[in-house]
Amino acid sequence: MNKLLIIKTGRAIKGIPASMQDFEHWTARAAGLSLDHCHTVTVIDGETLPEPSLCSGVVITGSAAMVSDRHAWSEYVAQWLLQAIDYRLPVLGICYGHQLLAHALGGVVDFHPRGREIGTRLIHRAPAALQDELFSILPDSFPAHVTHMQSVLRLPPGAEVLAWNRFEAHHAVRFAPRVWGVQFHPEFTAEAMSHYLRIRGDALQQEGMDVAELHAAVTETEAATRLLHRFAGLAAGT
Repeated sequence: MNKLLIIKTGRAIKGIPASMQDFEHWTARAAGLSLDHCHTVTVIDGETLPEPSLCSGVVITGSAAMVSDRHAWSEYVAQWLLQAIDYRLPVLGICYGHQLLAHALGGVVDFHPRGREIGTRLIHRAPAALQDELFSILPDSFPAHVTHMQSVLRLPPGAEVLAWNRFEAHHAVRFAPRVWGVQFHPEFTAEAMSHYLRIRGDALQQEGMDVAELHAAVTETEAATRLLHRFAGLAAGT
């Protein structure tokens, strides 16, 4: 049986306790899978992606890199994703992965004009999500963990917005049938989000953010996390 492919485009922020492990572990756990039932390819280390036919589905992780820098490994993944989409493989991009899908399909990714979005924020489901096989499980509004400076500034042709908030118009997008991207982080726990706020605290203060207020708003995000579990089920055909 083919495994869920996790394309690892980055690593958890330096300073996270080693016991918390890394993005592939968080992704598998939120999807309700053991890491043994996934195939992780660390493309930032130059690892090669398998043929799409050997995968049940694909999750692309977040990264500290910027899509607009167009690193060689990133452009390689973008081209591979076009093959995966042509093969009709279920795909879910998270944060950087979401932006990379938009870039690969002809959208525009760059720094958000309002700067950084970070913390646990309220996300709103768009009307198009009601009939979507992945996003229809979400309530009208739900909290989700976010940390990003770049965004999808212009959608590629045919893309449809599934979720948004007052800061980010494209928090979730269906790029093609069974191809989704989320700017938020369904794999993050409240503990992970709290560590990101602690580690980035000085930078956030310099940017004029109330770090104490951000910490106070952190909560678990069960609805957002369910997306990964639901996606794993769709990829497995259940």
